[in-house]
Amino acid sequence: MLLYNDIITDDEMCSDAFDVKEVGDVAYEVDCALIIVKEGEVDIGGNPSAEEEAEALEAGASQVNNVVHSFRLQSTAFDKKSYLTYLKGYMKAVKTKLQETNPERVPAFEKGAQELAKKIVANFKDYEFYVGESMNPEGMVALLNYREDGVTPYFTFWRDGLREVKI
Repeated sequence: MLLYNDIITDDEMCSDAFDVKEVGDVAYEVDCALIIVKEGEVDIGGNPSAEEEAEALEAGASQVNNVVHSFRLQSTAFDKKSYLTYLKGYMKAVKTKLQETNPERVPAFEKGAQELAKKIVANFKDYEFYVGESMNPEGMVALLNYREDGVTPYFTFWRDGLREVKI
């Protein structure tokens, strides 16, 4: 199994236990789902019926995003201007790390990141923002959006901002 850790904060952001797809060569999209969680119980991935789901919610359980829950991601907020300021600094930090570890990757990263950043900014209102467990403002901000069906959530992670950890 692979864990994907933030290269700046070392927070666990996701794993290959979820459906991970490459987007271009600068990002991963990770499909996720809403699950019912009761305090003290472990979710084994079963798909409850509508009646079971309603009963569970009435019994004090909560409905959560499975990636957010599994990796203890923390919700955060941005307006467009503050996100652009953050993104500029984050991209600079990732570029610095790449220059140390994989300098030939830098030009492709810069080109791909610029294209994806334009797409994100153009659809800014569609995203929710999450940071790793440490809530370090220097680390990666994961982007939550919904597929065309308006129901299926997925996260976008910057590929070069993650380090694969084999466990």
